[in-house]
Amino acid sequence: MVYGIIFGANSYEHEISIVSAVVLKKVLKAQKKFIFCDDKKEFYLIDEAKMNAKTFSSGAYKKEKQLILKQGGFFIKNLLGDKKVEVDMMINIVHGKDGEDGKIAALLDFYGLKYIGPRLEASVLSFNKIFTKLYAKSVGVKTLDYKVLNLHQDKNENINFPCILKPARLGSSIGISIVKNEEDFKYAKDIAYEFDDDIVVENFISNIKEYNLAGCMINDEFCFSMIEEPKKNEILDFEQKYLGFSESNKISEADISEELKQKLKDNFSKIYNPLFKGALIRCDFFVIDDEVYLNEINPNPGSLANYLFEDFTQIINTLAKNINLEKQIKIDYKFLHNINGQKGKL
Repeated sequence: MVYGIIFGANSYEHEISIVSAVVLKKVLKAQKKFIFCDDKKEFYLIDEAKMNAKTFSSGAYKKEKQLILKQGGFFIKNLLGDKKVEVDMMINIVHGKDGEDGKIAALLDFYGLKYIGPRLEASVLSFNKIFTKLYAKSVGVKTLDYKVLNLHQDKNENINFPCILKPARLGSSIGISIVKNEEDFKYAKDIAYEFDDDIVVENFISNIKEYNLAGCMINDEFCFSMIEEPKKNEILDFEQKYLGFSESNKISEADISEELKQKLKDNFSKIYNPLFKGALIRCDFFVIDDEVYLNEINPNPGSLANYLFEDFTQIINTLAKNINLEKQIKIDYKFLHNINGQKGKL
């Protein structure tokens, strides 16, 4: 199995996607080809030996072979004809806009490429925190109460302090603020509005228990990771999230009861099936008074949450073998032929 790792693209999380791809170079024990999408939406085939931070920060990636995407795969531009990049399965590791919002998924479906990652509908619902809450409610999963602020319809909402502000369509803890008074609230809104026109506001609960669980469905059975209780300050901020996974270290499983483990898995299953089939996702949960609440869905988690699995490569290989192309509709033009055979042709 040869994997094509797609990463980068035009997003506030562009650099985090690069880090994820570099980590996969180390932890995914399989043949890999790295396909980088730069901020101009140009694709490049990056030699595995050059998969390091300097290749991208220096712009040296532009010296690599440029690719075009068309029916059947990625191709190297060539004067004597385009040469196909031979890949069996794509992995979408583009974080944020372009990757998690469904654009890459739509392209891969449109051009007939198999891939590990959320499909279009799943991407749309998990990328927007407002849609995520509505989706969770529809499948019987609890979320924290919230309010939505909009840049163009900003009202004098009755906000309780302390609260937490989150841009609706952004991950990696970017633009998030904990607010304890009215003065801080105005400043935090300005920060969040730099990234998104919509802001989700939730009550901030100090020392809330938080647990992360990753997994996928293979042959109608769930494959779960271990459950992580992330170490954090007031919130799990950018540095705590990504300095950790960039080192690709294994972690210890959360010390919780079997009953709570099962509750987390049950809630994950409701979120995952059937919308996220074909993807490996991570769900982040809160636990309050032994009740489970969804915090967010990570449809393309950092480095595919490899650190949560005992045998990450086996999970990916098994998942890949169970992914099929989208069903194609047979077009026979029967209706147009009938019109053509009648008087007063169209």
